[in-house]
Amino acid sequence: MNRTAQIGGKIPAQPGPQDGSEPADRDGSRPADSVIPGAGPAPRPGERATVRLRDTGPEEPPRYAPEWLELREPADAAARAQELLDPLRIRLANQPGKAGLAIHDLGCGTGSMGRWLAPRLDGAQHWILHDRDPYLLHFAAVASPRSAADGSRVSVETRRGDVARLTPDALAGASLVTASALLDVLTREEIETFADACTGAGCPALLTLSVAGRVELTPSDPMDEEITEAFNAHQRRGGLLGPDAITVACEAFSERGATVRVNPSPWRLGPDQAALTAQWLRGWVGAAVEERPELKARAERYLQERMAACEAGELHVVVHHSDLLALSRPTGGAS
Repeated sequence: MNRTAQIGGKIPAQPGPQDGSEPADRDGSRPADSVIPGAGPAPRPGERATVRLRDTGPEEPPRYAPEWLELREPADAAARAQELLDPLRIRLANQPGKAGLAIHDLGCGTGSMGRWLAPRLDGAQHWILHDRDPYLLHFAAVASPRSAADGSRVSVETRRGDVARLTPDALAGASLVTASALLDVLTREEIETFADACTGAGCPALLTLSVAGRVELTPSDPMDEEITEAFNAHQRRGGLLGPDAITVACEAFSERGATVRVNPSPWRLGPDQAALTAQWLRGWVGAAVEERPELKARAERYLQERMAACEAGELHVVVHHSDLLALSRPTGGAS
C-alpha cells in the first residue's frame, strides 16, 4: 500500500504501528492472515477507535487503521441509500437564513462520508469533522472534497472530541449532522443524548451503515447462523446496541418529534471485493469466537473453507445495514 500522503481520493496511511498486537512488515504491509485494526473485535469490549465514547486513558492507541477504512470505502459508498437524499435536499433547500451549509460529521474517520455526500449536495458547504483520533482527522481534512455538486466551495475544519457528549449548543447553527457506522457502537443513553442534541438544535441527521444483524453467504454453510448469533452478541457487549441501534434511534428521534425514514444499505461483496471480504470474514469470525470460545475449533475450519472460497472467487456475501434520515422540527419558528 502506498504510504505517501495524496489528495484527491487516496487516503494516506497512518504512520507507525496501528496497535500493539500486530506489527506491520518492513514495507508497511501486514501479514496476509492478520486482521487490520477495525476489521476485527476491539481489544476491549464496547470500544472503537474512531469514536472513543468513554474515557479509557490518554495512552490508549487508536484501533481503526486507515487501511481498513480505505478498504471498505467503495463498499460503503455503493451501499448508502440514495433514496434518502431527495428528502434531505428538500429540507436543506428550505432552511431559512443560511448562506451555506454547516455539516457536522461525527466519528468522521478518514472522511469517507464527506467524500460521498459533499459532491451530491448543492451550495457552499463547511464541514466540521469530529473524531477522537488526530491522525484520522488529519487524513480526513487532507482528502476532503473541495467542491459541491454545483461547483460551490467546500471547506473543512476539524474538532477532536467525544461525540457521545454532544449538546444542542455544540450544534448551534448546524444545517446537518452526519455519521457513518456510528449508531451500533452507542448505548441507549448515548443515542438518546445524540437525539436530544440534534432535535434540540433543529437540524436533520443522516446516519448511515448501521449494522442490521443479518448476513447472507452464498454458498451457505450450517455454521453461518451460529457465527452470526455469536457476532451479534459480541456487538452488544458492554451495553452497546449493535444490531438493535437502528430501532432505538428511530424511537428516540420519533419521540422527540422528528420525522424518520429508514432504508436498507447492504454491502454486496463478490469476487471484485475479495480483499474486503477476506478482512471482514476474519473480523466477523474472530468476534464470534471471542464471544463464544467454545466455537474456536469448528470456527477455524469454517474460516479456512470460507477463505478458500473467497480466494477462488466463489463466495458472495451480503452484509445488511440500515441508513436513517431524521428530520427534526426546525427551531426558530421555521416550518
